[in-house]
Amino acid sequence: MPTYSRLARFIRDFEKLSTEEKIRFLKAVRAFVDDLAAGNGFRAGLRVKKMHGHEDIWELSWAADGRATFSYGDPVKVGHAHIVWHRVGPHDIFIQP
Repeated sequence: MPTYSRLARFIRDFEKLSTEEKIRFLKAVRAFVDDLAAGNGFRAGLRVKKMHGHEDIWELSWAADGRATFSYGDPVKVGHAHIVWHRVGPHDIFIQP
């Protein structure tokens, strides 16, 4: 199972989300983790892709105007991906991903 950590700004962003947004994001994260653990790529609905202009940062879509940014960190458990969550919120998080 993948491991994760969160940057301080991700935690601040998450606290600003409405209850409904938090639920939608966490539902997307469950799908993301399932796909990551399966190792067969991500389902199209998550729209996981590398961010343009940021070599090591990826984005995930969890709503029409809901995005999260992350990177892959050094593994904590051998053979398991480690995700570092950077930001979560509307499109404007892309200004400083």
